Amino acid sequence: MNEKFLKKEYLKKISQLQKYDFAYYDKSAPIIADSEYDKFKKDIIDFENKYDFLKSPNSPSLVVGFKPSKNFKKKRHKVQMLSLSNAFDKEDLINFEKKIINYLDKKNDFKIEYSAEPKIDGISASLTYKNGKFVTGLSRGDGKEGEDITENLKTINDIPKNIVEKDFPEEIDIRGEVFIKNSDFKKLSSKFANPRNAASGSLRQKNPNETKKIPLKFIAYTFGFYNEFQINSQTEFLKNLDKWGFKINPLNKKIIGIDNLLKNYKSLENKRDDLDFDIDGIVYKVNDFELQRRLGNVSNAPRWAVAHKFSANSGVSKILNIEIQIGRTGALTPVAKIKPINIGGVIVSNATLHNEDEIKRKDIRVGDIVRIERAGDVIPHITSVEVKKRDKNSKKFLFPTKCPSCGALTIKDFNFVTKKNDAVRRCSSEGFECEKISIEKIKHFVSKDAFNIEGFGKKIVENFWNLNLIKFPQDIFDLDYTKIKKLDGWGAQSAANLKYSIDLRKKISLNRLIYSLGIRHIGLENAKIISKHLKNMKKFLELSKINKIDELLNIDGIGETQIKSIKNFFTNKTNLNVVYKLNKVLLIEDSKELTKNGPLRDKTFMITGKLTGISRAEAKSLIEQNSGSIISNVSKKLNYLVVGDKPTKRKLDIANELGVKVLNQTDLIKMLNK
Repeated sequence: MNEKFLKKEYLKKISQLQKYDFAYYDKSAPIIADSEYDKFKKDIIDFENKYDFLKSPNSPSLVVGFKPSKNFKKKRHKVQMLSLSNAFDKEDLINFEKKIINYLDKKNDFKIEYSAEPKIDGISASLTYKNGKFVTGLSRGDGKEGEDITENLKTINDIPKNIVEKDFPEEIDIRGEVFIKNSDFKKLSSKFANPRNAASGSLRQKNPNETKKIPLKFIAYTFGFYNEFQINSQTEFLKNLDKWGFKINPLNKKIIGIDNLLKNYKSLENKRDDLDFDIDGIVYKVNDFELQRRLGNVSNAPRWAVAHKFSANSGVSKILNIEIQIGRTGALTPVAKIKPINIGGVIVSNATLHNEDEIKRKDIRVGDIVRIERAGDVIPHITSVEVKKRDKNSKKFLFPTKCPSCGALTIKDFNFVTKKNDAVRRCSSEGFECEKISIEKIKHFVSKDAFNIEGFGKKIVENFWNLNLIKFPQDIFDLDYTKIKKLDGWGAQSAANLKYSIDLRKKISLNRLIYSLGIRHIGLENAKIISKHLKNMKKFLELSKINKIDELLNIDGIGETQIKSIKNFFTNKTNLNVVYKLNKVLLIEDSKELTKNGPLRDKTFMITGKLTGISRAEAKSLIEQNSGSIISNVSKKLNYLVVGDKPTKRKLDIANELGVKVLNQTDLIKMLNK
């Protein structure tokens, strides 16, 4: 591989890591699981070690945390808050100890005493005390400087405000973790994604009186800057913390030997689900402070400490059944129905099995005892089967070769890129012959980016289907409202509201109609490209003639995969009937030529929240018609965030952080009318 290519790939990884860091440290909304993040970071460091010409100032070997938020005053730490190297298995621990012994020039039989401390999954904080008084509290920030969150930290009862013990140093930074107990989090779970998110969000409240309402806890475990004290080891320091009035982890232990570290690790991992606080590993510190001083640090981490990370949150349960779900495109997705289990504070009763190949590879069967893993917001999945506990009469699970819904053959498409069959098995029904596919197609038809019919959610689609009120998309525009208003939970007013919402959507753009049909491989962008080329509904209907479809090959952005899907769609008589009937009841607008020199030229927009009198999809269309561009993420590339009613707070926070201009609906209209 050439050097230029390697540098490009390396910088892509660094950029991606910064996105992960921003989400985790600044927004308290991680976008990948901790285990995946640790592996990603390790891959970058391994990449750097392999190619010594690769080095970025943003390398994970140099950077700790993330830059402090602009919402709080910044303040430098007197002593940098370092990161920790990670260990994942016995070999990593052996290498960690070997490096220490070699650095200290000791013999291989030298016994190292460790302080083993459970690593609480919370928010790091550094508390400065002067003459026994708590004066300043900082977040980790980027390790060199943090956010001044003193007033918020003062609301935490676990943090002593005045310490009168005579042996307490004249000045010291006590460091520890702010967290929320799992039992307390249950009362807050509607507001926050997880306990760590709740702790971080509470500490970042601008009003300390709001923070005071949250049951935050603090556990102390180390120090930063200090005036001299006569303490010789970490375990001795922990005892003093307890004496001075700080809470310390009751599971801390002093341990000698790698095998004993591993025994303690397994014991804690088994107890993990029973604890009232989240831990994601154990930190091992060389206990002797004199040895710590000699060992010192490497770039952003101490040589004398390592974090032995646990696997992602997991638990053991029994598979009660394996059900097959069928999606809009006919994909058959197996789902394990398991005996409900609490994993990381969440009750899990379903686990994805991904596809047929995954079931075969792991030999997963109904009745099996399995380990379920749930990392962050990732869908729970099965990591392993306890084969020894399997019933003797257990039978292999046979994936259906016929659709459980309609009885059609299930097939695996051949992928011309990989030269292999796809992993996903699909129902071969192309139109509305399959009941499950039909229901999912109608759900897609009424969805936000398609017809966006307000008050017509997924549950209503299922209910109306079961009552034979709808079977095809065109039925939506010919509903029996007399019957609907007599249904449980309905009435004259709610039926009238639904009719009003549906009538509003009888006028629709060609590109949104194409997208709403749910043709496989035809997403929003492809629908826009096709409608721009065809210009009107008449030409779209002509695609039912085989020779006309091939004309799409000349369109940039439309490939053979999309054309094959369109051919399959139009060769099905039911699909063709749906399109013709929709054409009769709808007013389908011709594709409008986008203005290249409109008032929004070279400007990027994103919309969050509900707009008044116009849907977000229509607003996006107006922006594009006036030369503006729509992007899907809040980033430095975004010029304007348009905010409606009840916007997503996280998007608004990131926009403010990045200095993105925030507009309301009136501001946008003014820009469009310039």
